[in-house]
Amino acid sequence: MRPLRQRRQARQHRIGRVMATFAVDEVPWSWVARTRPGGRIVTPWGRLGHVALTVAEDGLSATGWMQGLAQFMPARGAGRGRVSYQQVRAAAAGPVDMRPAVRQLEPLRDDIHLRFALRVALPDVHITTAEDGDGLNAWLHDGSSWAALSAVAHQGGPRRLADELDAAWDRWLGDGSPALYDYGMTVEPHRQYVWCADPVTGPRWPLPV
Repeated sequence: MRPLRQRRQARQHRIGRVMATFAVDEVPWSWVARTRPGGRIVTPWGRLGHVALTVAEDGLSATGWMQGLAQFMPARGAGRGRVSYQQVRAAAAGPVDMRPAVRQLEPLRDDIHLRFALRVALPDVHITTAEDGDGLNAWLHDGSSWAALSAVAHQGGPRRLADELDAAWDRWLGDGSPALYDYGMTVEPHRQYVWCADPVTGPRWPLPV
């Protein structure tokens, strides 16, 4: 353990604010450690949204609310090695499930609050939408599993992403369709999670770190 004088000097050299101009999938703990208690960390997070965190008085966590939409250049290396839906579908082994789609896809394209909720619930799943001659379509993949949605849902790979999407969508509706502004984040040394409505009593979703 460092002597008391060194610890005091380290605290004195902490900064009051960190503002990132690139998106991160996880907030580096070093940002929290360098920010003094009561200081602010503002950063774009993930593929949607940006968050403003306040460092706790004991310096052992940072918590704050989502502030709105933001799409920034990702941190260097964040997208390295990412594969496309077409590559995942071509490589996926095993049977393909097919069933009728259970809901219209327009909210998946148009509702930013739904899209944010799905980003929280399924952080490793990439979702894209587009229209063609058959109407609106959606494609999902996590690097090894895939799903394609139109009037019919097809899915293959180790996970059943269409089923997971429906479950996350149902949970969002069951929670009252919260807006992205109802979500927040807590960052601790060895874990971080997104919560809804209340950082202590609200539902939470752990993030990979």
